[in-house]
Amino acid sequence: MTVQILIVTGDAAESLEVLYPYQRLREEGYDVHIAAPTRKTLRFVVHDFVPGFDTYTEKPGYTWPADLAFSEIDPGDYAAVVIPGGRAPEYLRNDPELRKILKAFFDADKPVAQICHGPLLTAAIGGLSGRRVTAYPALELDMEAAGASFQDAEAVVDGNLVSARAWPDHSGWMREFLRILREKAPATG
Repeated sequence: MTVQILIVTGDAAESLEVLYPYQRLREEGYDVHIAAPTRKTLRFVVHDFVPGFDTYTEKPGYTWPADLAFSEIDPGDYAAVVIPGGRAPEYLRNDPELRKILKAFFDADKPVAQICHGPLLTAAIGGLSGRRVTAYPALELDMEAAGASFQDAEAVVDGNLVSARAWPDHSGWMREFLRILREKAPATG
């Protein structure tokens, strides 16, 4: 039986932060599902770092179909969850269905990978209190307000929680997440 991994996201998610883990986890042999508020074609964005700008820029990115709506998810069917960044977490943190899903992963101590603005979702369920995390550096104060110890590093591992700053950190982030997955939930059961 193939082990299932869930990616939770929405419109304006960072393209690379959804599609890189999606493809990397499939390459590893996992069955990966993308969930969003509704089943629809999602519109991702590309965040880039341009000299002279004080923050990242945003351009239209790829489109991709959501496999499932949050209301269709049984967290018990999934071994782990990935939370991409971009602007999607800013509004998704208000979704009660998604908060229930994420709380179930934390309550069961299942592996969670979060990147960039993704930790806004885990902060919304109280999942960062007392944890070591990283996120997009502009979120340092948000992470501290959520009770986390912020570290400006490529990948931060705290138990089954793996976090990264942004898409340039993919190799370290996925390396650490896959190390945990191979131990706790190998791709073929």
